[in-house]
Amino acid sequence: MVSLLFVGALVLSLFGSNVQGLGVNWGTKASRQLPPDTVVQMLKDNGIKKVKLFDADPNILDALEDTDIEVMVAVKNVELDAMTNKQNAEKWVKDNVVKYVENEVKITSVAVGNEPFLIDYKDKYINSTLPALQNIQKALDDAKLGDKIKASVPLNGDVYMSPQWRPIPSAGLFRPDVSDQVEDIADFLAKNNAPFIINIYPFMSLTMGDGGFPVDYAFFDGADGIQDGNVEYTNVFDANYDTCVSALKQIGHGNMTIAIGEIGWPTDGNKWANGSLASRFYNGFLPRIAANKGTPLYPRYIEVYLFGLLDEDAKSILPGDFERHWGIFDYAGQPKFNMSLGGKDNKTLVGAKNVKFQPKKWCILKPHETHDEKQLNESMVYACDRADCTAFADGGSCSWLAHCEKTSYALNSFFQVSNQSKASCDFGGLATEVDEDPSKDQCKFNIQIMAYGQSGSDSESPSSFSSSHFTVVPPLALISLSLSAMTSLFFF
Repeated sequence: MVSLLFVGALVLSLFGSNVQGLGVNWGTKASRQLPPDTVVQMLKDNGIKKVKLFDADPNILDALEDTDIEVMVAVKNVELDAMTNKQNAEKWVKDNVVKYVENEVKITSVAVGNEPFLIDYKDKYINSTLPALQNIQKALDDAKLGDKIKASVPLNGDVYMSPQWRPIPSAGLFRPDVSDQVEDIADFLAKNNAPFIINIYPFMSLTMGDGGFPVDYAFFDGADGIQDGNVEYTNVFDANYDTCVSALKQIGHGNMTIAIGEIGWPTDGNKWANGSLASRFYNGFLPRIAANKGTPLYPRYIEVYLFGLLDEDAKSILPGDFERHWGIFDYAGQPKFNMSLGGKDNKTLVGAKNVKFQPKKWCILKPHETHDEKQLNESMVYACDRADCTAFADGGSCSWLAHCEKTSYALNSFFQVSNQSKASCDFGGLATEVDEDPSKDQCKFNIQIMAYGQSGSDSESPSSFSSSHFTVVPPLALISLSLSAMTSLFFF
């Protein structure tokens, strides 16, 4: 198993050398957000040159002024219907693009929606996405920005598939219920020299289905492969990406630029989500991006945005508890791969500086007392409904705790997001405040950072290192592939 030391070194050595195609997604669904200026400084310290946002947050855009960081701003899904009106699109571009370009924010693209054709969304955005895309690009053109700023639609990998009767990447096609809409979008993007953006999650291959997915195929270190003509595929990323290449070729766009809007590996909230597997994934993926090797059907530079920059403890967990743990950095901007870095420049991964934490105190069950089981359960449910307990998931960093210890963890999570108020550490007399860290091994009882405007201590997190927008990551496109004389469903 590759160590976190190596992956930490790898991540920053790539960032530090300004790899052309590597960016990060900056999501903000957290109970406490780092100040944007702090995050921007962290990006600079780590040599990260590209960020993708999930909206057009004015505070973030203000913080990005006069930097050389390229920015993708976004029209939210809930705004798509409004953008079918040309005047609304013109106003959105004026307020969220033109204004900031004039203030020296390096906006290079606009994401129109985020995965609007998800199977789970049914046809909610089916009729609004293309008109919104067209109107946003027209507004950019009218503002004399269309040559430099392109609009596109980040799509989930479930919009394309390989049919079971021919389960190989070269047989890729678009999902029948959205194929007409995707083809129209691809035609428009090609006309405007804009990229086709897809989100790919090899991690999801291991979490969906009946457990028959070959684990090694999610990584890049030599799995048994599938044969597609003269090409052998030894990892699900290549097969997934080339299925998209083939689907575009089927509609006359075989040479279209395809960017990766989201890709990554979470570190908690699931038995497949941990630092060891994340390091294994990044160790395989990042060198390929740095070398611009591409895939068998797309052997060239690929623009990539890692998902994501920071953990987000307020994200929806409908797809799974791992949703809150995709960050390269934790909730406080501290590196999960906090090790010395190799490479000729000998850089190290740099965390957020001058982070203000709440006081060093925790809330736990009163020790050495007998507790009513019903009251314990009710207290845990109450706390976990209002704070983050995703570390309890099967295989999670705190899944092994005893019931009382889990209750203490839940109470502390609620206490921290409640600004450590006295009333939030009571629970009918069950709880008490302590000043000794109750963390156990990899299970960290975090202390929250301060909310905006609060004063606090500038320090390292007392619990060391812990484990966007509302985004739903659904089951990715199903592709049936023959592997070692067996047929299995691979979740791309």
